[in-house]
Amino acid sequence: MILFVFNIFYRVLWLLALPLVMLYLWKRRRKDPRYLYKLKERFGVYEQALPQQPLWVHAVSLGEVRSALGLIRLALARGEKIVISCFTPAGREEAERQFADEIVAGDLAVIWVPLDMHWCLHRFYRACRPRFGLTLEVEIWPAMIASARRAKVPLYLCNSQYTSGAYAKDSRGLRVRQRVIASVAGAFVKSDIQRQRFASVGVKNITVTGELRFDQPIPEALLDAAAQLRPQLIADGRQVITIASGVAGEEEIFRDMILGLQEAAAKDSMPAPLFVYVPRAPERFGAVGQMLQSAGLSVCARSQVAEAGTAGLAALGETLADMPDVLLGDSFGEMYFYLGLADQVIVGGGFTPAGAHNIIEPLAVGKPPITGPETWPIEFPFAEAEAAGVARRFETPAAMVAALWPPSEPPLQAAATFMAEHRGGSLRTLEAMDQVLADSKGQQGGL
Repeated sequence: MILFVFNIFYRVLWLLALPLVMLYLWKRRRKDPRYLYKLKERFGVYEQALPQQPLWVHAVSLGEVRSALGLIRLALARGEKIVISCFTPAGREEAERQFADEIVAGDLAVIWVPLDMHWCLHRFYRACRPRFGLTLEVEIWPAMIASARRAKVPLYLCNSQYTSGAYAKDSRGLRVRQRVIASVAGAFVKSDIQRQRFASVGVKNITVTGELRFDQPIPEALLDAAAQLRPQLIADGRQVITIASGVAGEEEIFRDMILGLQEAAAKDSMPAPLFVYVPRAPERFGAVGQMLQSAGLSVCARSQVAEAGTAGLAALGETLADMPDVLLGDSFGEMYFYLGLADQVIVGGGFTPAGAHNIIEPLAVGKPPITGPETWPIEFPFAEAEAAGVARRFETPAAMVAALWPPSEPPLQAAATFMAEHRGGSLRTLEAMDQVLADSKGQQGGL
């Protein structure tokens, strides 16, 4: 009854809020015009025909798209048609870049996810008739779930984790969000702890498949470019520290850490580290560069000193001859290059309440990551990586500075072993999906 009443309220709320949603998209457009690109898709109207009976993958933003790359490539290799739905322009752009050839061939389409209203979603389901739906992480949209059930589309949470903080919060009061979560067809989750949590709120058909990000393809061209440049950066014994996915709220913290490490190096008469600072949000590129320069740091912006593409990356050595304090990673899709340059990697977000970001990318290139104390969004695999000695968190910036100076060798072999032990989630997810479909056919045949 509670869920029934909530669904009625939710429908009315969407009708009332629709003008505000459109205003939100319009305001976001002022910073990124792509938010209003192909606006009709957000209402389930498509200019071109979508692949029929596809595997539908809902990857709301850039991180989710990247986590699903290995899974999608495996599915394409075995002949699946794919529809990827995104909400953010960064996610859509990455999907279109990664699968440009498949889009041209008609094997894959990238669209905006429809607004969470039943009539928009019904149009989407009619347009492509998905045979299976995977919504990455814990994207919980009541109308999406209810309309999928009505359209007889098995919609599964995929690569899912229910963080301890969210679980505790949702377990209070009427537990409406947990009731909505329980209405999905099933879940493919990251660990046995996650299986237990989802089962406790009523989710059926749960399979532990692991973390998809361990299967992300690594762009070797970016690592090759980093390998060409790195000897020039460390020729005088200089350490390279990459700040990956720095976010607003800790930018001043990282600025002060850079200054603190410079001071420590000067006291020891050693070369100060070269910092590679990669803001997570493109709209913060300019502000971060200006903040660092205002602190008296010399900043070299990647976008201003080299052409786009790997050829430009390899040529960065000429423009970095004067060895600035900071290389600002103000480019898109080149994170593996910045990670490849590093001796040490700091993962951003850990000093903010929103929590740390992905640690798997640095681990994938053999760079054990460090971050601040807030690791709840990456509870898996951070706890396992910390136990294995290949990830560390620090309660304070001062403690992190103390760990970074003087420089020490990170446990590279342990990181490689950890990665090898955790790969394979993409294949396990497809096998679990096949089993669900086979069981469904078997039940229909027995009726």
